Amino acid sequence: MSQTTLVTGASSGIGKELAIQFAKHGDNVVLVARSEDKLNDLAEQIRRDYEVVATVICSDLGTTDGVDRLCNQLKDQSIVIDTLVNNAGFGALGKFAELSIDRQTNMLMVNVVALTRLTRALLPAMIERGQGGVLNVGSIAAYQAGPNMSVYYASKAYVLSFTEGLREELAGTGLHVTCLEPGATETGFGEDSGMGKLDMFSSSTMTAQAVAQAGYKGFHKNEDVVIPGWKNRLLVTSVGFLPRFATRKLVGKLQRVQSGE
Repeated sequence: MSQTTLVTGASSGIGKELAIQFAKHGDNVVLVARSEDKLNDLAEQIRRDYEVVATVICSDLGTTDGVDRLCNQLKDQSIVIDTLVNNAGFGALGKFAELSIDRQTNMLMVNVVALTRLTRALLPAMIERGQGGVLNVGSIAAYQAGPNMSVYYASKAYVLSFTEGLREELAGTGLHVTCLEPGATETGFGEDSGMGKLDMFSSSTMTAQAVAQAGYKGFHKNEDVVIPGWKNRLLVTSVGFLPRFATRKLVGKLQRVQSGE
């Protein structure tokens, strides 16, 4: 029997490619994002190419009741989720005291609160069935503080810590729990966050497809953390050998210079 995977932020980038990976390997998919046109195009492509069920649900996870409405729609359509892919998220480049508090609060709603609420809503039934699991999409930003993107970096540190804690809680249940930690990736993230002109987005990016392939493979191997690309793995390893004050000063300098300060 086919399993069903729900992917948030599925309209583009890593989320779109993860949805394709799960569909390619036989899962029915539920595609969640705000952009109905993009989701419908992807659903049509998936149905045509992989002959699985692709369901579109438009939802704004940046709102306080967005997750609740999404779960109600799943219930109304009698859709049972086996695997949850928490991919939706965004960032913003700039000083904390200067960026809009609404944008930063919305970032936490999407990156942290929605991820947490959706996982809590779907997890009990997953545990009861003893199959599927949770794939959270974080970032190598989780491994250090990020001056001039302080809230974004902190939100990704939460995703990593939450995933690792959840993994231990679910040991022995049969569920897979994995955190995918990409570095700079060819998606709309750079333009949306203001980071598009950073050196990392011009010289060291991976394709969203390559990141998604690594994430899918790692999830099905039940790896705890997947860091795609040797450069990203080297960077994370190097951070572990440096004092935290040194890494935050370096990151802050790079992002301050690029933002024109």
